[in-house]
Amino acid sequence: MNYGGRFDPENKKQTIKKLEQEIAEPNFWNDKKHSEEVITLLNSEKKIINDVERLLDETNDYLEMAKALEPNDEESLNWLEEESKIISKQINEIETVILLNNEYDKNDAVLEIHSGAGGTEACDWANMLYRMYSRYAEKKKYKLEIVDEQPGLEAGIKSITIIVKGLYAYGYLKNEKGIHRLVRISPFDSGARRHTSFASVSVTPVIDDTVKVDISEKDLKIDVFHSSGAGGQSVNTTDSAVRITHLPTGIVVTCQNERSQVQNKAKAMQILKSKLYEIEEENKKRELTELKGEQRDINFGSQIRSYVMHPYSLVKDHRTNYEETNVNKVLDGNLDNFINANLRRNAS
Repeated sequence: MNYGGRFDPENKKQTIKKLEQEIAEPNFWNDKKHSEEVITLLNSEKKIINDVERLLDETNDYLEMAKALEPNDEESLNWLEEESKIISKQINEIETVILLNNEYDKNDAVLEIHSGAGGTEACDWANMLYRMYSRYAEKKKYKLEIVDEQPGLEAGIKSITIIVKGLYAYGYLKNEKGIHRLVRISPFDSGARRHTSFASVSVTPVIDDTVKVDISEKDLKIDVFHSSGAGGQSVNTTDSAVRITHLPTGIVVTCQNERSQVQNKAKAMQILKSKLYEIEEENKKRELTELKGEQRDINFGSQIRSYVMHPYSLVKDHRTNYEETNVNKVLDGNLDNFINANLRRNAS
């Protein structure tokens, strides 16, 4: 596959040099959060360079040894096959990180899950997706911060908003945007009938204060209300929850898990800013596509993946046609193969 020159070792080395110079600045440690982000990024960039150089050496050694093997030596041929699988796996892992080269791929992500029509069934499915992404985050060693959660009437959740914190969180999770469909025998149906449920997943990058997004106060409707979150005694006895509606776009952001109204408002504004910036970027891409006269897939609101638990077991991604038969494994957070397949589709 042609990755369009995405891996530029010299550019990577220049990035490493700039990061090291920033670390050497006397005031570098004044901002602990920024310092940690810089060091994490530096370690990641160094790892990519080291992994590529190591893999090149291993591949050259492998090729030299392959030339020296006797064609009828079964034991050596088996070793050769196993080494080939290991090297291929390492190449795929490096390729995936190299593909995460868009402007905000390295950023934290705001992930939202909303249950579709279907009452308890849909709310339970939304909760299953929340568990799936929580397990995925654990495997990636990402941290989760719940910003807002609306429980279902009987079970599950109507909606949940989470900030996923970690390097490349947005780059990976942006591949999960869209409608997710579940087919199963309902545990809530006394007749044990098959049900189909839908839930939507939205992902936006968390952008920092260096990115300017103009938001006029007259365009905002701000409501405060009694929090239902588990944020401590002060949260539960005061009107600390905040809901911000951006009137021109209709975007609504709610935050209720911080301990004060001020903190909830700041968090909600941060998420609103990220959403508005993404809309602006999407509009620019749409205009460019129209000018070029290119055909474009209609991805917004489309079904991207089906999870079928009855009458057979299958998870299929409709964008890439990649599929796996172990549904429980996927729901346990093993999403790498689906995410990698979509990253490669978008790069081709």
